[in-house]
Amino acid sequence: MSAAGTPIARPLDVRWIHGSPSAKHNTDPDIQVYEYDEHTVILRQNKAVHCEAPFMFLLFGTERAVLIDTGGTAEAAYFPLRATVDELVEKWLARNPRPGGDYPLLVLHTHPHDDHFAGDVQFADRPATTLIGPELEAAWPYFGFDRDEEAVAPVDLGGGRVLKCLATPGHDQASVTYYDPWTGFLLTGDTVYPGRIYITDWPAFARTVERLVAFAENHPVTHVLGCHIEMTREPGVDYPVRATYQPEEPPLELAPAHLHRLRAAVAELGDRPRRYPLDDLILWPVS
Repeated sequence: MSAAGTPIARPLDVRWIHGSPSAKHNTDPDIQVYEYDEHTVILRQNKAVHCEAPFMFLLFGTERAVLIDTGGTAEAAYFPLRATVDELVEKWLARNPRPGGDYPLLVLHTHPHDDHFAGDVQFADRPATTLIGPELEAAWPYFGFDRDEEAVAPVDLGGGRVLKCLATPGHDQASVTYYDPWTGFLLTGDTVYPGRIYITDWPAFARTVERLVAFAENHPVTHVLGCHIEMTREPGVDYPVRATYQPEEPPLELAPAHLHRLRAAVAELGDRPRRYPLDDLILWPVS
């Protein structure tokens, strides 16, 4: 594989599992697996298992794979994330044989909220696996952000697939965003997604939005992908908190244009942040 060239924007051809009227009688898989391309997999947790239904991303390079976020449930019996990842790695290696030796897995996160790292325990004893904790004290030194918050940290998967990681605090002080040049995905965690953007540090969030706009203007971003869907298809209207059935979800993917709309809304609110609905997301400052 080679990441040379400009990524082509194409829609995510998938209907996401979105819960059911009765969680007890839900028949969806515990984890939905969507292969965007041969080297890129998007996973979603079943809403009946965890109401947040977080998304996770498994990206393959010639030298190693990276799993970004591990979902909201620790118990493998209810959320078999490691088994799913192992099966996907085995499948990828069958299509892309490597000369002897282990194929390493790197486990990273977008931020340290428990619906994004609860599955870490399943990887603690996995061979050939490096697990970087999501908290500020672990993640930021790994990326070098403790020395330079404005740095762009490379995550080299091999074969020319080198992710770029940016410190993007505001939702959480340790929030980060990943850019994948292979797909053009900007993986924004809970910083930007079709839902309630909870903001704990308004000035930091404003700086983050400016940085993301500038970054997207200088990189070929195909999709802005966060880790949840909470909106309905009605502009500005979200599903109730902890909803376990969302039959009229909009797509997960947002566009770089949404970053510009977000920046305009932040500028309009200035130093008086308040709850502010846009068509595809809601700014939600919290104390």
